Amino acid sequence: MKKIIIATLLTFFFSCNTKEEKTNIDTTNISSTEVTETANEINRIEPPYWWTGFKNTKLQLLVKHPEIAKTTPEISYAGIKIENSKKGESPNYLFINLDISKNTKPGKFNITFKSENGTKLTQTYELKQREKPAEDYIGFDSSDVLYLITPDRFANGDTSNDIPLKKSGMTETGEKVTLLKEATINRKDDYARHGGDIRGITQHLNYINDLGFTAIWSCPLLTNDMPKSSYHGYAITDYYEVDPRFGTFAEYRELADEARKKGMKLVMDQVANHCGLEHWWMKDLPFNDWVNYQTAFENGEKTIHSNHRRTSNQDLYASKGDKEGMANGWFVSAMPDLNQRNPYMATYIIQNSIWWIEALGLGGIRQDTYPYPDKEFMSKWAGAIMTEYPNFSIVGEEWSSNPLLIGYWQTGANNKDGYESNLKSTMDFAMQGKTVEAFNEEESWDKGLVKIYEGLANDFHYTNPKDIMIFPDNHDMSRIFTQLNGDIPNTKMALSYQLVLPRIPQIYYGTEILMNDFEKPGDHGLIRTDFPGGWKGDTANAFTGEGLSVQQKDMQSYLKKLLNFRKTSKAIHDGKTTHFAPFMGTYFLFRTLGDETVVHIINKNKKPITIDLKRYAEMNLTGKTLKNVITGETFIWNDDIELTKKGSIILTTK
Repeated sequence: MKKIIIATLLTFFFSCNTKEEKTNIDTTNISSTEVTETANEINRIEPPYWWTGFKNTKLQLLVKHPEIAKTTPEISYAGIKIENSKKGESPNYLFINLDISKNTKPGKFNITFKSENGTKLTQTYELKQREKPAEDYIGFDSSDVLYLITPDRFANGDTSNDIPLKKSGMTETGEKVTLLKEATINRKDDYARHGGDIRGITQHLNYINDLGFTAIWSCPLLTNDMPKSSYHGYAITDYYEVDPRFGTFAEYRELADEARKKGMKLVMDQVANHCGLEHWWMKDLPFNDWVNYQTAFENGEKTIHSNHRRTSNQDLYASKGDKEGMANGWFVSAMPDLNQRNPYMATYIIQNSIWWIEALGLGGIRQDTYPYPDKEFMSKWAGAIMTEYPNFSIVGEEWSSNPLLIGYWQTGANNKDGYESNLKSTMDFAMQGKTVEAFNEEESWDKGLVKIYEGLANDFHYTNPKDIMIFPDNHDMSRIFTQLNGDIPNTKMALSYQLVLPRIPQIYYGTEILMNDFEKPGDHGLIRTDFPGGWKGDTANAFTGEGLSVQQKDMQSYLKKLLNFRKTSKAIHDGKTTHFAPFMGTYFLFRTLGDETVVHIINKNKKPITIDLKRYAEMNLTGKTLKNVITGETFIWNDDIELTKKGSIILTTK
């Protein structure tokens, strides 16, 4: 039934049948003649190319060109039918809805745009052959650990793109000028661009792989042609262009390919809620409802911001005003809120996601600000992707400490309003917060380790807990080392605990070397600080270990051992979870699958303590030899265990 519903939604979604001009040129029986010379007479057409062989045979083309709405498009290529076209309310847009039959062959063909006076424009378009079956696009799961990178701050692998010319331009005196609004490098300014790029990530894939990570999530790499703070990537101004300060499409594809060769997946950070104020369409919007509160924007009125009341998505009693204020308001004044209720915008966003999956061979998508767009659209968006790629993975950012809200967005949730998200994974901000509380608080009946014990008990609410993404911190909050007040044993315990949970863990770059934001806690520019060794001349180099402190090297080694163990532990990936209530400042959690048991022991006691192991007799470990994952030492599980120092112990029967 779910598949039928999704198929019905997709058929409706891509038809866009409001006031279209019915062209209905059926070319099914026309012989396919591929063009020999490429024509490029149209300013912009998106998607720039497509593929044959999708389950959904519909394709919407956005065509942008002066007075293009006054033309009629024609295509003569076997298997392609123009179902209809829709003129934009701006005369410079035309939307063409195609049907591409299942037996259409890949190739190039011309789209001819004829005007009433007999003039015509020609644009060559290409349908490519898909590189692999849809089922082979495998997403991230509980066997993976994602390494989150802010690309501008990780490594500068190509200094030639630091101050790029997006297009060549000349002043009256013949001097070159940049057409990007922020084209300077200033590493002393936390909110300026620092020069990190795609090449820098690719050059250090061995480092990431050797640490034990199996997937890379980079913050957005598409063009952000904003006048300031463009480094973070979340104010996209071109959804089909790699930001030239990060590199080229070829380099982005190379990153995906090289990561794949090492067994690592590439996860793309996408933004369906908003674009950047300098997006090319903001100066000539195709429809009067392309963005929310468009009239106010065009009249130069004050920005109407979102009320950020995310609970209105689930609240049975929420007013219409609160719901609209949440979904329609702009996130910030520099980020126009996209109107996904416009069917052409909706289709544009869906096709853009699919285009990048196919073009790069992605292993997942992280969708920014998930509760902010129209939630019915988000269901269709995720459903469209998962229908095409059944083994794919998407994680949505729901920044909430309430497990009820987190669980609402996961596919299969038994929601009272009947909402089906089609979203495999959500983000566990609730457990992230409980992790910090557990290690910062002194132990008592209702404080300390009981916070994560009871926090994990909330898993009963989730459709599939092991598909939820857990993290100690990310690019939008203080570093975990800062949140835990610079306590190294507590930081290690927090990391090891999250890495053995039934979850998909994500770790932010630099966590392995105790990067922090003590100087200005919570300051985004400082949180996203430069990774040492990523720039020529850095005094320290985390890639080689040169210049790191003893504590930094120790944390690097600790995480490397733990991550590489986790990579092969089926008990952690898929095993049964059993935990026991905190006892005398300790907390025992077990993961079991077949003959493999992983034991995670947290000990917050600063003085030696002996724990009676008969309390855990139901785990049937008596007499068995277990190995310490970090030290390599062995331990025979008998009557008791002596814990000599504060910290975590990870034991395995493997």
